[in-house]
Amino acid sequence: MSVKTVGLDLAKDVFQVHGISENGRVIFNKAIKRAKLLAFFENLPPCIVGMEACGSSHHWGRTLRKLGHDVRLMPANYVKPYVKRGKTDAVDAEAICEAVRRPTMRFVEIKTEDQQAVLSIHRTRDLTVRQRTQMANMIRSLLREFGHILPLGVGAVTAFATRHLDGDQPDMPDIANGMLGMQCYQFIGLNERIAGYSKLIQQHALSSSDARRLMRMPGIGPITASAIVATIGDAQQFRTGRDLAAWLGLTPLNKSSGGKERLGKITKKGDRYIRKLLVVGMTSRAVMAKRSPEKVDLWTAKIIADKPFRLATTAMANKAARIIWAILTKKQEYRQPAF
Repeated sequence: MSVKTVGLDLAKDVFQVHGISENGRVIFNKAIKRAKLLAFFENLPPCIVGMEACGSSHHWGRTLRKLGHDVRLMPANYVKPYVKRGKTDAVDAEAICEAVRRPTMRFVEIKTEDQQAVLSIHRTRDLTVRQRTQMANMIRSLLREFGHILPLGVGAVTAFATRHLDGDQPDMPDIANGMLGMQCYQFIGLNERIAGYSKLIQQHALSSSDARRLMRMPGIGPITASAIVATIGDAQQFRTGRDLAAWLGLTPLNKSSGGKERLGKITKKGDRYIRKLLVVGMTSRAVMAKRSPEKVDLWTAKIIADKPFRLATTAMANKAARIIWAILTKKQEYRQPAF
């Protein structure tokens, strides 16, 4: 009896595989060392291989596809309902095997090596930005202990750090000024690293035709366009623009029952990084619309006027996600609304 479906529970060294036949009979459920995993799948006939979308899943997905298997990645929270009592690798592999057979299961598109390489720049830049924020807060708190207050914004901290390294030091004990100088040196270094990462991302965005099309949208810059293309590719895995918006967590949370529809806040599910970039970009667009209302379309002007500011920017991000889907799937240029 041949294997038709395999559930693979990924790990660092010991993997668990659960294989069943076409009628659901269990053929094997065993642990396999990492060194022997490829040889095991080479000896299997082409079958459906289910895995949770987690660390190294895209690598194994690409590798097993080269062997002729139909690899499908699933969000871990979609697999969890199929886990029976207890928590073991064997139980997890069985749950994965069960979940991948469901006709309504949603799958994660396997990323290419180039996509993951570009995303590594985004992840590194995002980490460095958070480190810069921590360092800026440290500089502000140390200055505040001695009665010195800096204006809001990263620019104010950058200007102070530059002055401090040039010798313009505040009235503080020498030890505190020494520690402050080390922090300022690190802060300036983080600024330079962020600028370097941003240039790499901009180069990727300019080299991609899809990213160039996205950058013609108001509120979409090189970083957002590059992240979108590297994450979702041509967006063919989404049937509609609303599916993309829902995947990004920009649609209302539905808690309907008894025929009564109750819509709450946005779900905030899916890719947090892209959702943040879209909301920040639409916030910048909304600020510009308030400053120059004659340059914005009617829909944007109306929603900014009728809704609270943060609600309006979230709605604009939702609409932007739908437009992004249309641009990527239809390979069309962005068109400014006529009204």
